[in-house]
Amino acid sequence: MKAKPIHLLTTIVLSAAIFNNVQAEENVLNLYSARHYQTDEALYANFTKMTGIKINRIEGKEDELLERIKNEGANSPADILLTVDAARLAAAHEMGLFAPVKSALLESRIPANLRTEDWFSFSTRARVIVYAKDGIKRDDVLNYKDLADPKLKGKVCSRSGSHPYNLSLMASIIAHEGEAKAEQWAKGVVANFARAPKGGDTDQIKAVAAGECAVSVSNTYYVARLMRSDKAEDKKTMEKVGIVWPDQQGNGAHINVSGGGMLKTSAHKAAAVKFLEYLVSDEAQRYFADGNNEWPVVAALKVSNPALDTLGKFKADNLPVASLAMYRSKAQMIFDRAGYR
Repeated sequence: MKAKPIHLLTTIVLSAAIFNNVQAEENVLNLYSARHYQTDEALYANFTKMTGIKINRIEGKEDELLERIKNEGANSPADILLTVDAARLAAAHEMGLFAPVKSALLESRIPANLRTEDWFSFSTRARVIVYAKDGIKRDDVLNYKDLADPKLKGKVCSRSGSHPYNLSLMASIIAHEGEAKAEQWAKGVVANFARAPKGGDTDQIKAVAAGECAVSVSNTYYVARLMRSDKAEDKKTMEKVGIVWPDQQGNGAHINVSGGGMLKTSAHKAAAVKFLEYLVSDEAQRYFADGNNEWPVVAALKVSNPALDTLGKFKADNLPVASLAMYRSKAQMIFDRAGYR
């Protein structure tokens, strides 16, 4: 007779243990991130502090993470993918990795042109023109189209045409001008190269300052990073270059994004949505702006970043990020035909 209560007690204990294990599992978020910024540590730590949800993070290069998720298939432990550049986010979408997310908070905080049904932008950066103050006149490089003007022959330097930053810029040109004009522009830029494309955005800025070329383009957070640097060489670099917000009388400066989405394989969907919603909170948006010199997507939010303040206000291209995704493949084909390697 006494065995039954003991058996019942054992069952209750086992059930409680199983329930607690499940609950513990649900208190975890597996994040695959291609963002490699030290300031993101505080971003993630704050989320755990606010929610109690532990973040397991795997970092890697964008293409490597996409390939990893694809190879893991239905067994992928990943809940969220974060990366930079609309072209890369589009690639994840085209591979069928993202799951649609319905969130009134995300829709209210993120402008419609900066989100899709399954991935969202959480910060923005602009692609600006960088020129040598003692090499060319500012008025000669007020627009992206000026980079293809024959008067700049031998004066343009660039990173690879296959890099997503340049592909997204080309995608925006296709969206606005059509394929024919976009290809004409690409050929003009190639004809003006001072040297074969190489290096990253920071390398282009330094090449302009060193006189290796007279003009290039760069994402703003690289510019802001050099502006905030305490290194003497960086200060000297920024003294020699000027910054132009392109196309201010037209479509506005090209905008790219940092963003992410929930993966179809996510086993922690509630935590994943909570994390995405956290990224549009005032606290998280300030981490993006103050930590990595990016603009928050929440328009009403005021941030304090001396470099961004110095860069000043500008007219941004409001082209939907979905359009950048739509023309990504065509952008690469045009660059290839133009010899933009």
